[in-house]
Amino acid sequence: MSNTPKMIFAVRARRIDAHGSEASCKHATLRLDTDLAGRPDAFNPAELLLAALSACMLKGIERVTPILKFQLRAAEVRIDGVRQDVPPAMEQIRYEILVDTDEDDRRLALLHENVKKYGTVFNTVAPGTDLAGTLRRMTPEEVAGRS
Repeated sequence: MSNTPKMIFAVRARRIDAHGSEASCKHATLRLDTDLAGRPDAFNPAELLLAALSACMLKGIERVTPILKFQLRAAEVRIDGVRQDVPPAMEQIRYEILVDTDEDDRRLALLHENVKKYGTVFNTVAPGTDLAGTLRRMTPEEVAGRS
């Protein structure tokens, strides 16, 4: 049994009106789409889940690249989810992690395995969802498009 203290997270969310809400933690505030008609200027709950999963993957990359001495210039996550209606759930999530790097394919696979193995949100979502994806090198066109 580990004596390491557990990490505690706290987020507060509040209804602003019938069109939206906001969540806050630390010194950050995020507008939430809780309008039944939807709104384009805020994340709805399903999009927040996908954003959290994306952030988890990117944070995992930040965490393991120094340990692996993995060199990269950029990283991006593209993610899509499919919602089922009954019962309401995210039934499928597909992702693609793109990295701008000169590392070989074996090292790309190692980075991907570490992202999957050590991601808190990834490991929370994976057991209840058809979650799958790839990690690949950015094409020259994708690198040029980032400029």
